[in-house]
This record gives sequence, structure tokens and C-alpha cells, in this order.
Amino acid sequence: MLLSALTGTRLRERRLALGMRQGDLAARVGISASYLNLIEHNRRRIAEDLLAQMARALDVPLATLQEGPADGLLDGLRAAAAAVPAAAAEVERVDDLIGRFPGWSAALVELHDRSRALARAVEVLNDRMAHDPHLSASLHEVLSAVSSVRTTAAILADTDDIDAEWRMRFHRNLHEDSERLAQGAEALVAYLDAAGQGQDQAITTPQDEVEAWAEACDWNLAAAEDIGHSAHLASGAGRVLAAALQASHQDDLARLPEDALQQALARHGPDPLALAREFAVPVLSAFRRLALRAGSGLGLVICDGSGTLLLRKPALGFSPPRFGASCPLWPLFTALARPETPVEAVISLPGPQGALLRARAFCHVSYPGGFRGPELRHSAMLLAPEPPGSEAVLEVGPTCRICTRASCPARREPSILQG
Repeated sequence: MLLSALTGTRLRERRLALGMRQGDLAARVGISASYLNLIEHNRRRIAEDLLAQMARALDVPLATLQEGPADGLLDGLRAAAAAVPAAAAEVERVDDLIGRFPGWSAALVELHDRSRALARAVEVLNDRMAHDPHLSASLHEVLSAVSSVRTTAAILADTDDIDAEWRMRFHRNLHEDSERLAQGAEALVAYLDAAGQGQDQAITTPQDEVEAWAEACDWNLAAAEDIGHSAHLASGAGRVLAAALQASHQDDLARLPEDALQQALARHGPDPLALAREFAVPVLSAFRRLALRAGSGLGLVICDGSGTLLLRKPALGFSPPRFGASCPLWPLFTALARPETPVEAVISLPGPQGALLRARAFCHVSYPGGFRGPELRHSAMLLAPEPPGSEAVLEVGPTCRICTRASCPARREPSILQG
């Protein structure tokens, strides 16, 4: 049985909590007070049978004395310390804190986790408030109806000699505007309620429908719901986009079969250029096969020549914005300006727990109309978690409106998170 280095500390804390003298406990278990003192200060190891006697003498479960600090508490406390660097928390003594005050340690980790969850919720709501066209339209409708009702009511209240016919018209307008106000308010409440019922973001566009459909199968499109019967694909446009994505996936599967892909991954790792070279397929096909498969933790973002995001599969710590322009520093857009040239960078997201990701980007150019047709560009960025290291890091963000990097040279507009 493995004993924690802080077993002695737990013994001492329990004895003091019971108001028991050191000599009394030593006498009960048949050892000297001086030897018990060394044990309590973690200077002597303790045999399991002796520890069991002490647990009985202290009326405490044996597991409480012998178990070491949980990894979750250690990681949580380290994360909490990193979130407040000005506090200069003694990270090297975190084991001691857990050993002496496990309850307070758990409470601190819980509060830190709640703080992070609330910060994420604020970020999502700020994004919606700033860029969501549906929310903006709903608010505009409510405010417009309120203004009309107020104007009509003011005329009726301030004018005594209104003709009966005009008074009837004003009353009719007041009734119609109040009905419009009620309907607008109901639509707004229903829209906001959709976010509060287990969804961080309400589905509002065909692209949102497709991504919800893909998320339902964990982006393993081979196991996706039937397009015609999926509850996520409510609109015809959403079904058209889903069908196009599924057709593209079937084509990628035919070019890079799963068994052959597994063998190639064992040789090359998740290197899209090596896979594209071995299977003689477009690089973007390799990008899609790596990200859109069972158990893949890779993120994938694809845009067209205008920079509009066509596909947004998030990665751990990275969620592409749903509305508005993305961060111009993403390698995705560097590749867009340098077609057929691979781009790679380690990127860092803002925030106390800013994620580190290895981003690989590539832009494919096609000419579907021949020599006289337009040039079409599609750029893709593959994202994988990256451990901290010595490699230079590119600091990026989600979108300027909700990015906290105050001194960013590429900022287009002030952040609403900084007042």
C-alpha cells in the first residue's frame, strides 16, 4: 500500500482536531512520543499496521490518512495559481496545502472552475451581443415597437381636441403596435431561452445546423444521422450543405480508406503533407480525413477566398467565432495569401489558461471554369494540442471584438471585454 508523504501531517491535524495530546496517542499505539513526533513531521515512514492502529485511535477511516493528494486537486490548484500571477502563490507547497486543508483546497478548485465557466459564458454572450444578426433584429423589432407605442400614447395623452376618426386610428395603431411588441418580446425570450436550455449557442444559420449535425456524431461523418431525418437539419439550405459535406467526405474516404490511413499514420504521424504525397490526393483531403474521423481531437477550419469560414470544427481551447471576422493573424489567412505553400506555427490563445496549439495551414487553388473562369481559393487550418516548449509562439485571438490582447498590432476594433 503506497503511503503519501503527507501522512504524518494528516495524523497531526486529526490529533489536534480531537484535542488529543501527542503522548496519549503514542501510548495508545505503543510507541514513544518522540517517535510519533518524527512521524507527524514526515521524518519517519510508518508501517501499515501501525497506521491502522492510529486510524482506530483517532476514529478516522484508514484511507483518509494514507491516500495522497488527488491529481485533480493538484492540477486545479496549479491552474488557480497561474490565473492570479500577482498573488505569487507558493506552488511548490501545494501538496502541503492539500494535505492540511483538503476541504479548502477542493473549495478553491471548485471556485476556480466556476470562474472559468462564467468567463466562458460571458465570452459567448459578448460574441452574440456583438455579432448575432438574429439577436440584433429581435432587439430592433422590440425597440421599434416600444417607440411607436410611446409616440402614439404621447399624442393621445397630450392632445385634447383629437377628431373622433383620428382618435380611432390612433387607438388602432396603438393596438397593432402593442401586438407587435408582444410578439417581438416573445420571440426574443424564446431565442434567449434556447441558449439557456443546455446550449451555449442557439442554432441560427444553415451552417450552424450542419455543425450541430456533425457534432451529434462527434464529427465522425461516416456515422452521421440520415440527412432527411435529422432534427438538427431544419432548413433546406442546411440539408444541402450537409449533403455537400457528406459527399466530400465519401470522396475523401474512397481516396484515403480507414485501414490504409491507420497504417500511414503509424509511419508518418498526423502529417497531412506526407499523407497527401503517399496517397496522391489534395492536401485539403488529408486535412479533412485527419479531422473528420472517429476519436479525432484535431480541430479544422476552412475558409474561401473572401476569408469567410465554411467549416468550424473546434479544438480543445479553440472555438472559432460564429459571427463577424476572425483573427487576421491565424495561419489560415497567411496560407490564403500564399497558395500552395504550407504554413506551420504554434499559436497561443489569450486568457489565463490560453491554449497552445500547433496550426498547419494550406491553401488550394482551383480553376473550375478553365482559363477564362475565376480562380477559387480554399484555405484550411488543422489544429492539434501542443505541449509547452521552447518554440516561438504566435499570439492570436478569436476575433477582435472579444480578444483581450490590448497591444495587438492587427486589432481592427476595441474589445468589449476591456471597457
